[in-house]
Amino acid sequence: MDASSRKERLIGATGSISAAASVLGSWQVCHNVCLALIAALSVIGISLQGMPLLFFTTIAKPVWMVAAALLAVTLFFYFTRKCISPGLMLLNIGLVAAGVPFQALQPQIALFYLSGGVLVFFGAMALVQEWRMRRRCAHGCS
Repeated sequence: MDASSRKERLIGATGSISAAASVLGSWQVCHNVCLALIAALSVIGISLQGMPLLFFTTIAKPVWMVAAALLAVTLFFYFTRKCISPGLMLLNIGLVAAGVPFQALQPQIALFYLSGGVLVFFGAMALVQEWRMRRRCAHGCS
C-alpha cells in the first residue's frame, strides 16, 4: 500500500468518524439506540430498567462538535486535494446536519432531519453509482 492510498484511507476514516459522531449527537438517535440495545439484550434473557446509554445525552453536544470539526477537516481535504468522493461528502454533511443536538434548534429539528436525510440519500446514491462504475471498469471499461 503506497503513501497516497494510506492518506486516502485516513481521510476516509476521518469522514466516517465524523458522520458516526454526528449521529450520536442527536438525542432522538441516542434514545433509539438505547431502545435497540434493551431489545437486543432482552432477546438473550437480560432485562434492563431505564436507559443504559443515558450518559450519551450529557455528551451529545461535545460529540457533535467533534463531528463538525472532523467534517471541517474533511471538507478542507476535499476542496484542496480532491481526494474524497463527492458522495461520501454529501453523506457526511447530511449526517452532521441531521444530528444537530442544540436545544435552541429543536423547533426546526424536522427541517434538519429532512435536509440531512435528503443529503444522505443522494450521497448514498452517488456512492452506489461510483461503486458500480468502478466495478464495471474493473471488468473492462469501454
